[in-house]
Amino acid sequence: MASPERAPRPITQVSTPGASEAEREQALRDYKVTIEYKHLKQHAPGGVYLIPSMDDLRYFHGVIFVRRGPFTNGIFKFQIRLPEAYNDMNAWPQITFSSYVYNPHVNPDSGELDVKVAYPAWDPHKHYLVTVLTYLKKIFYMKSFGDEAVANKEARDLFRSNPKEYRKKVESCVRDSQKSVFVNDPGCTAKFTEDQGAHKVLRDMLKQKIQDPQQLTRKNILTLIDESNKQTESGEG
Repeated sequence: MASPERAPRPITQVSTPGASEAEREQALRDYKVTIEYKHLKQHAPGGVYLIPSMDDLRYFHGVIFVRRGPFTNGIFKFQIRLPEAYNDMNAWPQITFSSYVYNPHVNPDSGELDVKVAYPAWDPHKHYLVTVLTYLKKIFYMKSFGDEAVANKEARDLFRSNPKEYRKKVESCVRDSQKSVFVNDPGCTAKFTEDQGAHKVLRDMLKQKIQDPQQLTRKNILTLIDESNKQTESGEG
């Protein structure tokens, strides 16, 4: 999968001479988006990765790896769309799962996460990309769902009336997420590819030759990659 640390294309100027007030305001919003994304490098919730689209500053591809709870081992892909007015009051980000998620806070038909239930008023002075990503992660670890969970009322009611059956449906969606992990959406920047022979050889070589993490330098890794490629081409390993 591509690194989550690549920033959106840089904005070198917040405004240009002769720009209208509306253009200057939009340029400032654009700049704030890049700052928010840069902030994620150090502050993104664990297990959540976000990568910007190649050609749209306000469109992101993401994935969450769930490590515990009823959704353990789920790998759920999602997209974030920021409105043009993002960084204004009540300009909510839109999060849509492309993986099926059986959860009271996710619409079963559209895959959209109900962001407004958590943030009835979106305040750009208090709410950021990291804020909504933290909420996205939280829905996979919730131990109860109140009446406000209306995106999937069937899931909410089943959770209350028949927890065992609810758990079965959750486990089913986890298995589905694993099966579809190598199915990449068109234009997706968060791509998964199946292991090639060189990957296995490289992993084995890392275990054998790199005992001390301090030795894990860029030069050493590139040398091992070259060796693993040669072994794969020659049919060794």
